[in-house]
Amino acid sequence: MRIFSGIQPTGDKHFGNYSGGFRQYVATSKQGEGFFCVVDLHSISLPYDPVEFRNRCLDLAAMLFAVGLDTERSTVFIQSHVSAHAEANWLLSSVSTVGELRRMTQFKEKSRGQDSVSAALFAYPVLMAGDILLYQTDVVPVGDDQRQHIELARDLAARFNARFGETFKLPRGVFPEEGARIMDLQDPEKKMSTTGGTPMGTVLMLDSPEEIARKFKAAVTDTGRDIVRAPDKPGVSNLIEILAVASGSAPAAVEQEYAGQGYGKFKAAVAEAVVALLAPIRERYLQLRSDPAELERLLARGAEMARATSEPTLRRMYDRMGFVPRVRD
Repeated sequence: MRIFSGIQPTGDKHFGNYSGGFRQYVATSKQGEGFFCVVDLHSISLPYDPVEFRNRCLDLAAMLFAVGLDTERSTVFIQSHVSAHAEANWLLSSVSTVGELRRMTQFKEKSRGQDSVSAALFAYPVLMAGDILLYQTDVVPVGDDQRQHIELARDLAARFNARFGETFKLPRGVFPEEGARIMDLQDPEKKMSTTGGTPMGTVLMLDSPEEIARKFKAAVTDTGRDIVRAPDKPGVSNLIEILAVASGSAPAAVEQEYAGQGYGKFKAAVAEAVVALLAPIRERYLQLRSDPAELERLLARGAEMARATSEPTLRRMYDRMGFVPRVRD
């Protein structure tokens, strides 16, 4: 089974990214051959600082290794290091329509209220489709907010196959059954985020144990003392979800274990579980970021593997579309 997923190097990564993304990457990578990509080309669709951008790409690459992706089973690379991604984007744009891109929910959200919107922001779902299809992907582990983009990738693959001949597999998205939406600890009606969330409500992957404990101690709870998931208990429901993810337990088991124990003890237990989960990840990350040569070696190895795997599909695309074959030396 071939697995592919990509993540943008924007913002400091937090527990929500782990729960809805990184955790899935590691789990699915054990089921087959995984390709995991820092999608830097996607990130230039919005204004950015070049120096910060470069550092964030390396930060994210180090985090992908740190969360537990096995380099013997998984290929981790930076998108722009494999030129097939940009080429596939242009080729697939010929079977994409303006109408379907206008319907993309994320484009509507990110462009709302903006005086000027880049063409890249409008068209980047086609680039994402190319990312996936180049690897003859079977499974795409992503967050629930990417369902529409996965459907577009499937539509473009089917349309290309119908017009030019069988070329792509039709991938299927895999979405987390639990922990898909981790909420802000201070405002549990909003998703945890480094851009739209609160500083005290966002647990960063690189927070110290003391910072994590402080944030959970101050986490918003609800009226009453019952530790149960309920629509009128968004704060407690969120904490139950977080503990389930951090401990590997089912939410129902968390409810049963902490029934009648009170919010103080419960919040301390959530903090302890998150610290235990993130501490080794933080340690591995800091090791990699302090050794640029090793990080670059791992990324170069990943890019080489990604180029070798994606090249046959790209050549097939050009051939099926009727391009004159390139004479090779």
